[in-house]
Amino acid sequence: MSQNGTANGQPVPELPFLTTRRLVQTVLLVFVLLLAIYVLIPRLVGLGGAFSNLGSAKLLWVVVAIGFSAAATATYIVLFKAVVGGDALPLTWPETCQINLAGVAATRLFSAGGAGGIALTYWALRKAGMQRRDVARRMVAFLALQYVFYPLALIAFGVLLRTGVLPGKGSIELTIIPAGVAGFALIVGTLVMLIPPDLGRRAANFAPGAKLETIADHIGKGAATTAEGFRFALGLLVHPQRGGFAVLGAAGYWAANICILWASFRAFGIEVPIAVLIQGFFLGMVANLFPLAPAGVGAVDAGMIGAFVLFGIPEETVFPAILIYRLAAFWLPIPIGLVAFFQLRSTVHHWEQDGLPIDRGDPLDRGPETVSSSSTP
Repeated sequence: MSQNGTANGQPVPELPFLTTRRLVQTVLLVFVLLLAIYVLIPRLVGLGGAFSNLGSAKLLWVVVAIGFSAAATATYIVLFKAVVGGDALPLTWPETCQINLAGVAATRLFSAGGAGGIALTYWALRKAGMQRRDVARRMVAFLALQYVFYPLALIAFGVLLRTGVLPGKGSIELTIIPAGVAGFALIVGTLVMLIPPDLGRRAANFAPGAKLETIADHIGKGAATTAEGFRFALGLLVHPQRGGFAVLGAAGYWAANICILWASFRAFGIEVPIAVLIQGFFLGMVANLFPLAPAGVGAVDAGMIGAFVLFGIPEETVFPAILIYRLAAFWLPIPIGLVAFFQLRSTVHHWEQDGLPIDRGDPLDRGPETVSSSSTP
């Protein structure tokens, strides 16, 4: 891997995946998968008219969906600025937008639970001058705060559907089982926060041999950094006066995405109960973790379609509605993100010539104790 630029004396690797050849290959494969999901599969299962129903979509609701897509992007940027920027890194708003929009495109095109976007954001922050471990802490906090609403929603609406408090199908496999898995994930996350900051040193003391000692130290430090990020996210979550914008950004991001889906169904005259809409959305998005689906195509589409079909929404409506959702929420930001990526490359070049963002304020030299203590409720 080639090296270009340094941050605090440490070399910063270039991105290995955003190449022209890789982009072309991904786009072609994505096109084939889209063709199979929305054209071939409906014909094979006797829903040949589902794709043609796109013509009956009301344009006003499609425009509304696009508007909510813009809102989702805006709230995502606010979340990033609140957690990673501010006291940690004095980025300007244009720089923040470039990093996030480019990260969104990388997430879409190289999706495996958002790995592409994480890699690009890490690269950009290192180029901006942040230390490696501080980038990791902040990124963990960013992701933890963003995704904590995921299991909370599955638990809340799973219980509300199962108990009949809110209308909708309340079968165990669509409500209690997902709620149980989400609850387990929250418990694991809580336990992770208990990992001590010096776990790397402790683990190395028990490792036989210098090589295993080094491996244990690295693993322990990685786990400790993750715990610090979780604790920092918790501090923002429970202290609205300090983390209000971060919480607002995270909650707003999911709310805007669900509203895109709501408008997509309304485009075909379908009113989906709110609890079913939210539960189906999050159940379908679980498929985004499938690592072999380029751009998440196939996995997420099939996951969301399957979830709403199981909730009893007519198949001939689900197919075109999910396609509208994916076009507005998923595909529309990609061209903008690619433009932002090339702008970001130019911005990084200016950083290297004119001075890094980290040098605009006091030099950042925070140890794990600083982050942990600042996030303690």
